[in-house]
Amino acid sequence: MTAAATTTAPAKPRRPLTQRLGFDRFSALYLWAAFMIFFGITQDNFLTHTSINLVLTGKVVVAVLGLAFLIPLAGATFDLSIGALMGFSVAVTMALANKTSIPQGLCALIAIALCALVGFISGFIVVKLNVNSFIATLGMSQVLGALCILVSGNRTLNNNEATGKPILSASYRDFGRRQLLFDLPAYFYFMILLAIVVWFVLEHTPFGRYMFATGGNREAARLSGVKTNRLTWSSLVISATIAGFAGTIHTWKVGVYNSSTGPGYLFPAIAAVFFGASQLKGRPNVWGTLIAVFALAFGVKGLQLTFTSGTEWIEPLFEGASLLIAVAFASRQGIVKIPKRKPKTDATPPPATAAPAA
Repeated sequence: MTAAATTTAPAKPRRPLTQRLGFDRFSALYLWAAFMIFFGITQDNFLTHTSINLVLTGKVVVAVLGLAFLIPLAGATFDLSIGALMGFSVAVTMALANKTSIPQGLCALIAIALCALVGFISGFIVVKLNVNSFIATLGMSQVLGALCILVSGNRTLNNNEATGKPILSASYRDFGRRQLLFDLPAYFYFMILLAIVVWFVLEHTPFGRYMFATGGNREAARLSGVKTNRLTWSSLVISATIAGFAGTIHTWKVGVYNSSTGPGYLFPAIAAVFFGASQLKGRPNVWGTLIAVFALAFGVKGLQLTFTSGTEWIEPLFEGASLLIAVAFASRQGIVKIPKRKPKTDATPPPATAAPAA
């Protein structure tokens, strides 16, 4: 009697617990939950309606700037001028409202249009002059800083010098500050609406697919017929426009311009984008960015409630450390660094040719 040999397929190796729980894709959600539980237990004021609303509304500008940075990053382009663009938008809006009779809503639109023009110039420098986007937009941020000094007269813009009244009218600011669902201001829902639009464009339109293709391998995308230069140029214009809108939100929310307006928002926005890029999809994405923004924001709030005095150091330390960790993690996962393809080598030796007859 012959017995057929039976073979058993090798068992699949069991994945580590961290992967089965999704720590590699949902670490920000786990971190957010840990903050909510720990600080909710240790701090009485952490989970109050007022505290939660303050955190959600306090990071709207950072979230919008994160969306602005995200769009060119999808195509492996860096826009480091978003913070300066936001400050420029605020300065132009308030200077026009202070020195002209132009309706203040129109002043805000003019400021956003000027930001779009700056993005167009940045795109020209990157695409036509072949300057690295990191250097080009960093230099543009310095130029914008100089323009802000020129426009504002190097002073704080708050009250009209002639009348002593606030430069921005109550009706203008109430348009963005009016309370809606859950007592959250309208500008919070504008941010959510913007996030939905950006998500749809990046994930469900040819523009988004071509952007990610460009970011993955620019040369391969170009050879496939993708107009990579046009996409890069367009992404910088869109980024600048969104950064200008972040300035408009700031005018609704704060209504004051000073020299620190804008640049201070750059690093938390970048940290959130890179941290969010490691979430959900393993590449830059809208919802990962928003999760990172508010997870870090609730962590900062909890620490501020824990250290009741001298808390000014907490936010920059937390955001700086988050940026370093997020960029390092994103680089390690290949999210930021674009790997170069190795040339294919054919292991099959060429066929032997017969020697010519003597």
